Amino acid sequence: MYKGIGFTDADLAKPLIAVANTWIETMPCNFHLRRLSAKVKEGIRAAGGLRWSSTPAISDGETMGTEGMRASLVSREVIADSIELVCRGRCSTRRVRGRCDKTIPAAAMALAR
Repeated sequence: MYKGIGFTDADLAKPLIAVANTWIETMPCNFHLRRLSAKVKEGIRAAGGLRWSSTPAISDGETMGTEGMRASLVSREVIADSIELVCRGRCSTRRVRGRCDKTIPAAAMALAR
């Protein structure tokens, strides 16, 4: 499967590193992460392999006073589960996590698991 997307035998001999990118277009605390994660990806590529995993993110500021607020705290579990699922499924040997009041705890939960 990895060779089907361009990885070589030499690439596959390197550590697989997951970047838990919580970039989303709707929140200022995560909006810059697409550019930042591209830089992280470049650095990781220089040192080893990479597996990329995007995760969902919910903003309290946007959901306050709406039905969407019910998704906010629950999103920590969903984010943690999605990071853990991709990392386990791809046999990642290292992980890099994102930031925000939901995504930091969620990434920490996934790392701890």
